[in-house]
Amino acid sequence: MLTVEGAVVRFGQRAALDRVDLHVAAGETVALLGPSGSGKTTLLRAIAGLQPLDAGRVCWDGADLRAVAPHQRHFGLMFQEYALFPHRDVAGNVEFGLRMTGVDRAARRRRVEDVLDLVGLRGLRDRRVASLSGGEQQRVALARALAVEPRLLMLDEPLGALDRVWRTRLLGEIRTLLDRAALPALYVTHDHHEAFTIAGRVALVRDGRIVQTGAPAAVWHRPVDAWVATFLGFGPAVEGELRAGALHTPWGVVPAPAGSVMEGPVDVIPRPDAARLDPRGGFSGSVARVEFGGATIDVAVEPAAGPPVVVSVAADAAPGVHDAVRWSFDHTGLLVWSRTAD
Repeated sequence: MLTVEGAVVRFGQRAALDRVDLHVAAGETVALLGPSGSGKTTLLRAIAGLQPLDAGRVCWDGADLRAVAPHQRHFGLMFQEYALFPHRDVAGNVEFGLRMTGVDRAARRRRVEDVLDLVGLRGLRDRRVASLSGGEQQRVALARALAVEPRLLMLDEPLGALDRVWRTRLLGEIRTLLDRAALPALYVTHDHHEAFTIAGRVALVRDGRIVQTGAPAAVWHRPVDAWVATFLGFGPAVEGELRAGALHTPWGVVPAPAGSVMEGPVDVIPRPDAARLDPRGGFSGSVARVEFGGATIDVAVEPAAGPPVVVSVAADAAPGVHDAVRWSFDHTGLLVWSRTAD
């Protein structure tokens, strides 16, 4: 399937891609996850042939695609803006790529019906796209990308323009569609929830490099460094010291997590569920803020020492603002990296 080897793209003196390696297997969905400007879209464009490489290569089943024009790579692209034709109806938008490749009218009609069935839009084939909701337009764009039967589907922030309700609803639908189509796919996003929901494997991108790859559970439970943990929403990050099995932090001293064999200065990041309210806890503080989150409440605690921590509690067990509380750390939820490892 798809293999990227040592891909380099430079814009002036800046390396937008810096020796990137990537593999996508048959039927696999890989999410490219990273902040804006990290190189995700540049990598997608290089794979599509829209951005020349300064070094490295893109291969399909071992064949180098350097001399293959974008329209001859048979890759499907879907962008955040959808780029639909407002003067055409749904069927006209979906069949556009088929028409450009010379597919005859009868075959176009059959394929349009098939993909509209797949995305749940068969009854809207004659509607103008301008009259559709954002979620429906997103599915039209997906149907158009699928209609040409691409051997690789690439989606660049496809849900970025939708509100939270539609994003949540369509995430599951896209995952189901990709499973049905059995296509290898690349999904670009800056949202780790999207990446973990839709992909079987996640590649974390930072400053033009892939810094970690793995299944969503593996990335979540074992972030490779403090940057990845912070990007995933863990924190706050603090400096500490590990001595004789004890972890000295700005909050106080806690047992070192199992497997922490280094000694000396360390970076410490708690997982979101590491801190908890505990009447017998070893730390004290006061409640600075209470944020409603549905079934749970996020309680921001100002400790007696150290930076604030956020504790999630059941909605019926939340303290009030300014209440004095005691809290503790589950030390197994603390991530520790040596600051001298580099």
